Amino acid sequence: MPVWIDTHAHLDAAEFAADVDAMRLRASAAGVACCVLPAVEAGNFEAVRALAHRHGDVYGLGIHPMATPRAADDDLTTLDAALAMHRGDARLVAVGEIGLDFFVPGLDAARQELFYREQLALARSHGLPVLLHVRRSADRLLKHLRELPVRGIAHAFNGSLQQAHAFLDLGFKLGFGGAVTYDRALQLRRLARELPLHAIVLETDAPDIPPHWLYRTAAQREAGLPQGRNEPAELPRIAQVVAQLRGIEPEALADATTRNAIDALPNLRKITAPRGAFAA
Repeated sequence: MPVWIDTHAHLDAAEFAADVDAMRLRASAAGVACCVLPAVEAGNFEAVRALAHRHGDVYGLGIHPMATPRAADDDLTTLDAALAMHRGDARLVAVGEIGLDFFVPGLDAARQELFYREQLALARSHGLPVLLHVRRSADRLLKHLRELPVRGIAHAFNGSLQQAHAFLDLGFKLGFGGAVTYDRALQLRRLARELPLHAIVLETDAPDIPPHWLYRTAAQREAGLPQGRNEPAELPRIAQVVAQLRGIEPEALADATTRNAIDALPNLRKITAPRGAFAA
């Protein structure tokens, strides 16, 4: 069975509160050896750290752009202190989730950029890569990265081919998840098919971005059919779609995306996983 890394999963989300241990066991049974758990605000730093240790996963600490309206200015100081406190923790692999969101209405762009730049600076000072939220904001993210260069993963990437190569030129990997399973996602599927294999990592963004087999239309939901819940156990099936697009075997995709994840998040090398999934 191929061994996979889910490079972005919010396992501390309320949707998993009732069965997080069973959910993580299902993922392990499906071959998901490790999940990367990003924090989204100061209030959940400890929750993601504890979950990562509980299940043998890894984590990032950061302030999500959608959390900036409720974030206090001194949350950046809290983040700096948390990164320093856990510097010796092998399971701390990134600053994230951070970035810019120019899709959700009502978010203050200037405040987002302040938090983004400050967190890039923290990542540089603590020697960590970043987990980037990219939503109609790729060019602006890239501008700041050129001024404050770090490496990492552009999560749930859905930009242009030119933007993809701009991130790759800065040393980033690009995260592909449930969105690539939709036939209508023509540009995203083209990227998954044509980008160099070294560019790609896999993710679920659980419980968000469900693959097509879990999605329910508004009419179906109104009729009482519940939305399927995305979770890391779905990653191998998502990966099968990517492997088919590229015309390669799932095992080859698993090996390549594991290497890519380790390249993007070097502290993953410190974690011992079943069947040698994290060998350098």
